[in-house]
Amino acid sequence: MKPFDASKRILVTGAAGFIGFHLSKRLLEAGVQVAGIDNLNDYYDPALKESRLAILRQFPQFTFVKGDIADCDVVEKLFRESAPDIVVNLAAQAGVRYSIDHPRSYIDSNIIGFFNVLEACRHHPVEHLLFASSSSVYGNQEKTPFATTDPVDHPISLYAATKKSDELMAFTYSHLYGIPATGLRFFTVYGPYGRPDMAYFKFADLIRQGQPIKVYNHGDMLRDFTYVDDIVQGIVNMLCNPPAPMGGKETARYKLYNIGNNKPVRLLDFITTLEKVLGRTAEKEFLPMQPGDVYQTCADVSGLERDFGFRPATDIATGLACFAQWYKEYYRL
Repeated sequence: MKPFDASKRILVTGAAGFIGFHLSKRLLEAGVQVAGIDNLNDYYDPALKESRLAILRQFPQFTFVKGDIADCDVVEKLFRESAPDIVVNLAAQAGVRYSIDHPRSYIDSNIIGFFNVLEACRHHPVEHLLFASSSSVYGNQEKTPFATTDPVDHPISLYAATKKSDELMAFTYSHLYGIPATGLRFFTVYGPYGRPDMAYFKFADLIRQGQPIKVYNHGDMLRDFTYVDDIVQGIVNMLCNPPAPMGGKETARYKLYNIGNNKPVRLLDFITTLEKVLGRTAEKEFLPMQPGDVYQTCADVSGLERDFGFRPATDIATGLACFAQWYKEYYRL
């Protein structure tokens, strides 16, 4: 494994998003020249995205473009002007439940947007393209842990379908045009400056407001919660290590990795821990499973360990305590 090279120019799409912000900040602190793009849409509070950007803008080597990767001209200009060595595509329309009622947003951002990034990598060759996929691609399979070799042909949400499509498109572009591409299947990422649409953030908001939280499937769900710093470390380890040709008749330089904690937590236990770190008890409304949800997630991270000697290790108590500290400071509680 090659060590990280801070002289590389790195483009991060979705730089004002949750993971994009944390990755960009980590790179900037290491002295890397980072170009970022984000459309700053209102899927959740744009003020939170602006607060993340304000931190990134303190670094002189950070450049930012407000734009949408679904606009091919914007992406072409960004690649031409920033000339990245490495690209990390984290821009996407996120959220499983939102995709049920707003499908077009997912096609525009996750399919067309990613296609534009692939085309730009084709015409402005890069050393490595890393892109966000999701544990959602595994659907409702009962076998655990989920391995990258498992079949993922039955997505149960459009969000999951778009992420699987991204994986297929990236493989094809690697095969046809030699783009070294690595797909990252993230497992339920949480932490400071997180996404307000995620369950833990919603729970914190409702607990703060004294309102009941909605506990789906009566709390009988398992999630492989992964702390954001572990996600970022996994990405940083990979940046300067593009995949080798797959071998045999296939010359594509393409690889998939799970990045998850490999320790699923029952939803009710997660809520209990959140209540403890917030110092408040939640009123709970127990409901049935929602369309698009899966019962459990659990990451097989053997590939991550084998190739990079790394596995996420932050436990729920530690991670949620860090989130709670940030949450209280951000909302001045």
